[in-house]
Amino acid sequence: MNLPLLFRKRIIPEECIPLKDDEILYIDDEIIVTKWNVLKPRPDFHHGYSCYFLNKNIKVSKFIEENGDLHYWYCDIIEQSYNERDNSYTFTDLLADVIVYPDGTVRVVDLDEIAVALERKMLSERELSISLRALDSLLNMIYKGDFDFLKSKIEQFIN
Repeated sequence: MNLPLLFRKRIIPEECIPLKDDEILYIDDEIIVTKWNVLKPRPDFHHGYSCYFLNKNIKVSKFIEENGDLHYWYCDIIEQSYNERDNSYTFTDLLADVIVYPDGTVRVVDLDEIAVALERKMLSERELSISLRALDSLLNMIYKGDFDFLKSKIEQFIN
């Protein structure tokens, strides 16, 4: 099987970069699980794992510190597109993010970026709708105690 190329597209700042160093650990019609190292050195975390939930518009990432400890779970609201000709996925970050800390604390971040993107016409109404619906779905899963299901899709691939 020829593994697809992965791209991360951001609205703020506007960029699209190939995730050429991400290692695909698993792929099917519903999820893509990857292992990665930070693109630029950071003091807070070193590497991690991500699971793209293709039918949920959610990417859940486990951020790991250099010593191997969990830093936090970071959840991006995304939209994906698949290019069959190039065998590539582009994952567009729809700005709203949720951080789940090891103690279970939940923090929603970057909602201000949605307002900026709307004001600058960088985000369509369709993208806003996708973002808000996926954010609502993710938060409902977390509040109902179903976040372990999302985490398990990554945990099963960690040695």
